[in-house]
Amino acid sequence: MQIAKKKKRSLAEKINVMRASVMGANDGIVSVAGIVIGVAGATNNNYAIFLAGIAGMLAGTISMAMGEWVSVSTQRDSERRAIEKESAALDANYDKEFNFIKDKYHKTGIPAELAEKATREMLEGDKIDTAVRERYGFNPKEKTSAIAAALASMISFPLGSLLPLLSITLFPEKIKLIATMVAVVISLVITGYTAAVLGNANRGKAALRNVVSGLLTMGVTYGVGLLFAH
Repeated sequence: MQIAKKKKRSLAEKINVMRASVMGANDGIVSVAGIVIGVAGATNNNYAIFLAGIAGMLAGTISMAMGEWVSVSTQRDSERRAIEKESAALDANYDKEFNFIKDKYHKTGIPAELAEKATREMLEGDKIDTAVRERYGFNPKEKTSAIAAALASMISFPLGSLLPLLSITLFPEKIKLIATMVAVVISLVITGYTAAVLGNANRGKAALRNVVSGLLTMGVTYGVGLLFAH
């Protein structure tokens, strides 16, 4: 039983790190693509384009890492408060919490007698985890690491950023904009699809949304760059 629980926690942690990695890479692609395409709209100076891309990469890497750390840490703090609150509620008014869970099951169509039996058996096994899961909707045993998520983003964001940065600076002048956009679109299809797989969402729609958002970002920044072209 303990081995199964450890494996479940490990899986939840791995999924969280994978999610942070995929989203970090995706944001790195879109953010830096928007920056370099925008600057390329204003100037053909590869040094200026590369410098802007590097600055965006560094700023985005720190921002994504800190954002993941703050987000996951805040979630963990909220979960701890929920566990403490539910533990106190069970000690102060066990019957109220028991009836809440029983009624919840009963409303799903389970006969009242069976709902009561199921509630009693689960609360006898692990009352705090059961009560927290049923009232607040999360499993206390599924823990996520804020540091692991931050590190995943800190690594994946610059890796994703490299694609548009290298494309815009290494491709020949005549095709660098188109080549960069094509490379970005292909990458966004991959990251959008992967994110959908991890989130058990519609793959096609997720990839399409990702591509549309990337094209919109590049289109807007390129338009702004053209306004300042000289």
